[in-house]
Amino acid sequence: MARDGEVKAQEKQQDLKKLQENIVKIEELSARLVAALAEKKPVPPALQGPSQELFLKAASAYMAEMMNNPARVIEHQVSHWGKTLKHYVEAQHRLSHGDLTPPPDETPKDRRFQNPLWETNPYFNFLKQQYLLNAEAIETAVTDMEGLDERERKRIDYFTRQIVDMMSPTNFLATNPDALQQAVETDGESLVKGLENLVHDLEDHHGEMIVNLADKEAFEVGENLGTSKGSVVFRNRMFELIQYAPLTDEVHKTPLLIFPPWINKFYILDLREQNSLIKWIVEQGYTVFVVSWVNPNEGYADVGMDEYVEEGFLTAIEQVKQITSEPKINVIGYCIAGTTLAITLSLMKQRKDKSVKSATFFTTLTDFSDQGEVGVFLDDDFVDGIEAEAKRTGMMKSLYMNRTFSYLRANDLIYRPAIRSYMMGEAPPAFDLLYWNGDATDLPGKMAVQYLRGLCQRDELATTGFSVCGTKAHLSEVDVPLFAIGCETDHIAAWDSSYNGVRQMGSKNKTFVLSESGHIAGIVNPPSKKKYGHYTNPDLTLSPEDWREGASFHEGSWWPRWEKWLRARSGKKIPARVPGDSGVKILGPAPGNYVKAKATL
Repeated sequence: MARDGEVKAQEKQQDLKKLQENIVKIEELSARLVAALAEKKPVPPALQGPSQELFLKAASAYMAEMMNNPARVIEHQVSHWGKTLKHYVEAQHRLSHGDLTPPPDETPKDRRFQNPLWETNPYFNFLKQQYLLNAEAIETAVTDMEGLDERERKRIDYFTRQIVDMMSPTNFLATNPDALQQAVETDGESLVKGLENLVHDLEDHHGEMIVNLADKEAFEVGENLGTSKGSVVFRNRMFELIQYAPLTDEVHKTPLLIFPPWINKFYILDLREQNSLIKWIVEQGYTVFVVSWVNPNEGYADVGMDEYVEEGFLTAIEQVKQITSEPKINVIGYCIAGTTLAITLSLMKQRKDKSVKSATFFTTLTDFSDQGEVGVFLDDDFVDGIEAEAKRTGMMKSLYMNRTFSYLRANDLIYRPAIRSYMMGEAPPAFDLLYWNGDATDLPGKMAVQYLRGLCQRDELATTGFSVCGTKAHLSEVDVPLFAIGCETDHIAAWDSSYNGVRQMGSKNKTFVLSESGHIAGIVNPPSKKKYGHYTNPDLTLSPEDWREGASFHEGSWWPRWEKWLRARSGKKIPARVPGDSGVKILGPAPGNYVKAKATL
């Protein structure tokens, strides 16, 4: 017995010591928290949310609904009150009779509420059911409002859902059973670690509330990401040109040049050996070049779409031709680089420049008549704010783009990671894709405004023509053989809009493939994984809906199908080219220097 008492006393001493250590940690972290928040730079109000005009329109529409159709408003309210009261009475009745099981739960399944306590514990089940009932009532009220045009309705619906998602009980410590269980099981250590993670993120982003999605210490570009062997063979102020070392004795005569988007870094196409599209293409016997865009600073305030076309696309194409001594090359454009590739091809058509033999477009928007989900951020309230910031700083900082794309999937990219990191005290995972997602780039302000105004808002490329390099580019002038890939669940470049753009291109030789999954996973989909399939349909005269309805499904990646198409346009086999064998000076090893530059905050 005495021995048991000594053990208990020692355990209490250890617990007390741990408590004291945690109190000291919390005091230290609190001081760091205050210091980190003091570093936060002011963000223009126009870039933090939609204008007050949108909320006034929503309020006016609701008031008009109350005046013109009071019966429907009352019906909504009575329905919600009835469900709420019924839920409350059922829960109270069970508790008053000593029954600790929740009342019947007919709310829809939601992966935010996976902990069994949401189903079995009366407190947590009551919170979950009531939250979902409230969410349903709010969404119904917004959906049934009249007097709004479709664009306003979409924006109000989107920002309403943002508020509803933010208020989920899972986002608060007192109403999150996972976080509470973790705190009890770790004697509060998880909360201390969570605070430590929060302070670290604030310090890492100079006071901005941005969740680090991945362990930044686990990766280094050139060491365990972007490791395909190659050399930088050209550099100007816009890009570094990388030529990859061959992995076959022979290669196709026609080289391939890849233009990745400059709103992210190119190594998404070369994350690891097992999912590297670049490595896979090289293994198929091609001479592959990739553009690595500069991460611009304030000195690029004068850079617009003209410079990206002339100093970027056209210069890179000319360099590849010179290095390989080939009169024509094949090209790929991904996302915004695909849009700009279409503009460049139109310009080349006007200049009678036949340097491009074929073009491939990855998840590319060229018809912006339907802007998809991202369209809620493309009204004047946001774009005016971006333009004002561009004039003030010369840049569009990565912060604003990251927020935009993250809020398109807020539960997955903001709230769930914040819960794991700040409430559960878990360290960010060593996940290469999420590391890349956080390795952001800035944009020249002039280019960003031209893109947003001329392409996204006015849809000039598909209508009146987009002004570039002293002329107007039009989709109908894109007449080279082309292969385009859209992605089924793409939140950034909706596949049906991408398809509609391809239909308007002037080429007589067009192939469109719809990949399963989203903007990244639908493209970075190696055949070895056998994960996502794809759809094909040769009839591009059909509407997107009819094309999808009549399409054939194929198991596995689209990569082999595309490579077969490319092979037919890449000429005979010749001895493999090695970087530098043309006499061009090697400026350094891949992945180069530009890709390692960090965005400003």
